[in-house]
Amino acid sequence: MYEHNNINKEDFDYSQDVIRKLSDYFDSKVVGQRGLKFSLIASIIADGHILVESVPGLAKTTAAKAISDAVDGKFARIQCTPDLLPGDIVGTQIYNQSTQKFETILGPVFANFVLLDEVNRSSAKTQSAMLEAMQEKQVTIGGKAYRMPEDIFIVIATQNPIEQEGTYPLSEAQTDRFLIKEVITYPTAAEEVEILSRIESGTISRVDPPVLTIKDIDKVQDIVDQVYVDDAVKWYISSIVVASRRASQIPGFELGKYVRIGVSPRASIAFLKMSKAAALMQGRTYVTPEDVKLVRHQVLRHRIGLNYAAVADNVSVETVIDGIVNSVKTP
Repeated sequence: MYEHNNINKEDFDYSQDVIRKLSDYFDSKVVGQRGLKFSLIASIIADGHILVESVPGLAKTTAAKAISDAVDGKFARIQCTPDLLPGDIVGTQIYNQSTQKFETILGPVFANFVLLDEVNRSSAKTQSAMLEAMQEKQVTIGGKAYRMPEDIFIVIATQNPIEQEGTYPLSEAQTDRFLIKEVITYPTAAEEVEILSRIESGTISRVDPPVLTIKDIDKVQDIVDQVYVDDAVKWYISSIVVASRRASQIPGFELGKYVRIGVSPRASIAFLKMSKAAALMQGRTYVTPEDVKLVRHQVLRHRIGLNYAAVADNVSVETVIDGIVNSVKTP
């Protein structure tokens, strides 16, 4: 039913080699964090931005830098603080006395991979400065538009869920522009030991040469676009998205009362892109309903809005997502 090959063998083998090299390089720098590895690679080859949430010290920065180093990309890390200004990110104009003219100084956002560390520590005004860059892939400085890098531009934003003082929660408009949201947890005891061993041996701090180029990622993004999606799978995606908007009306679904707002069409687009990436990462040129289910949490957890009753009753958004997806018949 879903067998359809739009991708020739040469391109397919090429994509598998790129994905394998990315995965191996990640593993050489980061211990464990399989979910983060999948989400990072999938979002990058799907050409989307990723929001990562976890407590400090769980290798978010290391993981982002590893992916950038693997493809020899230009990497920029922006530490977000309450006093960070929009111009500190996108750039500004300064007056040059020698030439008596204003000169534009581009900010660190002009990179292939931009890590916005603790993005919820920056003010709403500064957060909004990233909206144009993320959505339109350009910024406006002094009335002139400047394009982001033409090949690859990926924003990897992190946020700390335990800090409340001095933080500014991301607006729904901005979180929706992230293709996915990944939540990572503490390593296991065995992984903790492996981390210590790698630090002791100097493996983690060692600078390894890149194994790919930006052009490799660019080409794989084109290959991902060619992954086949049957109309039945598109209807399945649409049904899940529509169900999120009518959660309280789903027969027998008691958790529906906790849903304040459903998801926008951006969720459907994210499902399409991520399920294609997931299929290719699993060695297929076509999408199945299982690929859609695989990425359900990443696609929906930052888009479904829960009410205060959900917080009071300790109902997680992942539990609600599972209920919504289970209410839709799998084709």
